Amino acid sequence: MKQTTKTKYDAKTLATMAMITALAYAVMSVCKLIPKVGGFLSLDAIDAVIGIGGFLFGPVAAVMMIIVEAFIEAITLSTTGWYGFVMNVLSTVLLICPAVIIYRHKGKTSGAVIGLCVGVVFRLLGMIVFNYIVTPMYFKMPRAAVVDLMPMIALFNLVKGTLNAALLMILYPPVSKTLRKIGLVAPSKAQSDGEGSKFSYVPLIVSLLVLAGAVLVVLKMLKVI
Repeated sequence: MKQTTKTKYDAKTLATMAMITALAYAVMSVCKLIPKVGGFLSLDAIDAVIGIGGFLFGPVAAVMMIIVEAFIEAITLSTTGWYGFVMNVLSTVLLICPAVIIYRHKGKTSGAVIGLCVGVVFRLLGMIVFNYIVTPMYFKMPRAAVVDLMPMIALFNLVKGTLNAALLMILYPPVSKTLRKIGLVAPSKAQSDGEGSKFSYVPLIVSLLVLAGAVLVVLKMLKVI
């Protein structure tokens, strides 16, 4: 797996991003046929599709694509309105952005694997925190009831994050090769670990904040605080 070292948002890049976003929406539409877990948790492969775009064009592009896809979903097929929009964006950003940043720093398959593992942990902890905060407000239910659902929420996000990460690892090499072959993506340049790139401390800071929030939630659940 190799990555593009420099991304220019020209017409061709934007068109490719739009195509990937449309594919993510199509995948989401098909996945709507899968029954929701617990009545509000949707299993889908959107993260894997957006991840392809992220690996090709960077974390900013990934955020742009998921916001557009989640917005279109919110005004067409979604029944959860702003709640679904926010949760969709947050869950994908937590999984994909750390993976993309680490992968583009290392520039090798090992970077993708490490990044996705970090992303799965980010998603798991982050969605525990955000479900604890946001879900009671949207569904107008006692926070204690959400706490009772936390094991299911945690397991669901762990499984969904892992499945999307695995699917991304399988799909990215052939898809990126095809897009480069037909000229929609510029040829990649091999890059040694750390060469010509600067590591971002954003994932570390975010992970510490999310971890701190998760610890507070657990302590609250245990009635320690």
